[in-house]
Amino acid sequence: MPLTGFVRRRVPATPGVLAATGWLLLALGCSRKESAPAKVDDSTSAAARESVTSAAFAATLPHVGGPAGYVGSETCRSCHEDQFESWHRSYHRTMTQIAAADTIRAEFHKVTLTNEGVRFVLSRTNNEFWVRVERLASTAQGEALPLSRPSATLYPQGGERAGKGAGEERFKVREQGPKEQPAAHEPPLTPSLSPSEGERVAEGRVRGRVIDPMNAQQPKEDTQEALDVRVGLVTGSHHMQVFWVPGDAGNMQIGFPFTWLIPEKRWVPRNSTFVRPPDVPHRSEVWNVVCSRCHATGIEPRVDTERRTMETRAGELGIACEACHGPGQHHVLARKAEWNQATTPDARVLRSEIVHPKKIEPVRAAQICGFCHSMKWIDKSERWRQTGFRYRPGDDLEGTTPIIRPSRVETIPGLADYLARSPDLLDDFFWSDGMIRVSGREYNGLLESPCYKGGKFSCLSCHSLHSSDPDDQLARNRTDNRACTQCHGSFREEAQLTAHTRHQAGSSGSLCYNCHMPFTTYGVLKAIRSHQVSSPRVAVQLATGRPNACNLCHLDKPLAWTANQLGRWYGHSIPDLSEDQTAVADAVRLALAGDAGQRVLVAWHLSWEPALQVSGRSWVPPVLAQLLDDPYAAVRCVAERSVKQIAPTLLPGGYDYTVSPDSRPSVQASVLERWSREMSSARDEVLPAQTLVRLNDTTAMQEGFQRLVRQRDPRPVRLRE
Repeated sequence: MPLTGFVRRRVPATPGVLAATGWLLLALGCSRKESAPAKVDDSTSAAARESVTSAAFAATLPHVGGPAGYVGSETCRSCHEDQFESWHRSYHRTMTQIAAADTIRAEFHKVTLTNEGVRFVLSRTNNEFWVRVERLASTAQGEALPLSRPSATLYPQGGERAGKGAGEERFKVREQGPKEQPAAHEPPLTPSLSPSEGERVAEGRVRGRVIDPMNAQQPKEDTQEALDVRVGLVTGSHHMQVFWVPGDAGNMQIGFPFTWLIPEKRWVPRNSTFVRPPDVPHRSEVWNVVCSRCHATGIEPRVDTERRTMETRAGELGIACEACHGPGQHHVLARKAEWNQATTPDARVLRSEIVHPKKIEPVRAAQICGFCHSMKWIDKSERWRQTGFRYRPGDDLEGTTPIIRPSRVETIPGLADYLARSPDLLDDFFWSDGMIRVSGREYNGLLESPCYKGGKFSCLSCHSLHSSDPDDQLARNRTDNRACTQCHGSFREEAQLTAHTRHQAGSSGSLCYNCHMPFTTYGVLKAIRSHQVSSPRVAVQLATGRPNACNLCHLDKPLAWTANQLGRWYGHSIPDLSEDQTAVADAVRLALAGDAGQRVLVAWHLSWEPALQVSGRSWVPPVLAQLLDDPYAAVRCVAERSVKQIAPTLLPGGYDYTVSPDSRPSVQASVLERWSREMSSARDEVLPAQTLVRLNDTTAMQEGFQRLVRQRDPRPVRLRE
């Protein structure tokens, strides 16, 4: 495919992209344009040729039609049209789809993504989406190694992985070696609604000889080698889209090392979409053995470690009817058998045929959501890699894949030993007091909430798939304080509410969510509400590092201000605080001196409208300017989004968050200069002194900022969504 006419868009190389690209080449053994899987006679009709091509492509995808008992959403639609339509509008449906014109939102027309030594040329042919992988010429000495068809094989799970994260054993690409002995337990993995879980593959490792074009020596001559691979699956349709290409081990689907950000409408390196240390490479992702756990319905990976292949099948791609209601075959057959009967079956009969989450006990109803929205322990005896999970909606989830709760580690056999070998693992998922801190695991938060412990509260107390806005799926009468007053009835009275909140009725400070479910969870490049109901306490922040709800709204106030208010209103003891905790706005202190997890949360809150209405916005851009040069790509991305939201004209043209600040000039001075010009007409405006922002003395302001930056918590932070 010639490059003439293509618009070249350079995406800066990162270690994550380079690591992932070698894996991508494993995919080139399948669905390649130059090697047709079936021989077609010249006399064969065009329709027949297309049929063969379609069949070959379908063979690289997870087979839809199993396991036994699943009938698919279209079957449900025949009787439940309204429910089908509301589900069809949801983002659950689109969690995994076959790559096609009506499922892909990313730009594939005349797009070139480039790394050091490798170019990815994207194209579309009718309803097919292709990636051409080209190894570019270089001036390195030596004999070039061709982009040949790799031979990848699956090996059983390895043994101990001391010092590594949960399932962080990356796919090894090397010559085949002796088999490893299986471990006693699967790692404590749970997929989330974000595709990054695919990096923690422990279910099987692919080995074989493959040529990595970044590491292969190149000839001096200006030569190119290229291979074409067709995109198989796409994950997501809300915040970002992740793409998968076929591997050569059955119908394995391997992650493409770039992600499409939907708000920005741009491609970025996959590694730049997560909070992880800049020097940590992106791990290989395999849809079949990790992402499929929650991004498909009725999944069976069917990993065959003897034949070194996988023949994955699913009841349905995406999160469909039977993910929540259970396999529908028994219900369908029973209803068809009684189709012509005049009587309607009673509720008891129907409940024996199909699960209705709203009509079973709340604990079991919540577990249906918890099957995906949690961090689980998977024992080796579950054999999920072969036959999928035994759990079905309505079952006791704890009986097959118990939920990991830091306060109850000893109750799960094998977990304590595993964590002893990976002592820092839980930090990637939980705050130090056991509160979950990453998205997609809301059930963990629910379990620890006092509301849940009464036995009547479940996810459905607030959420509804069929009667909600797809964006957050809050039930239509649960978007305000009614979510809480269904149990806490006294706060329906305005006087009772304001006496409790100490804020005006109707204000953001009297919205229960904002105080008791603040945005202290992180995922998909934004802050998300915690699902562990709690109350703000300064002492808890000091112990855990988790920002308190008060200072996430009152961005211009120091921690001491909050401690005094809570002490005066609710009798909290006032802890000893440092000079900065007493004199500097806590949002500014955490933005500059906090760790990466704190910085990314504050970067999001610095454009949260309820907080800006309380704290003002004129002083915010200089603080965000510091975060535009943050060493963590995800922090830079969230900061860029915040700047665009509150002061888009301040962002320098051509700014690209994916470019490390080590590889470009700082943008802080440019942002501050533009901010000073725009503020020149407001020289008399008084900015909150505790924010350290000085309109008439930018030198003093920068000195104050840099003093905090020098105190920055350097601890590596990796948040595993």
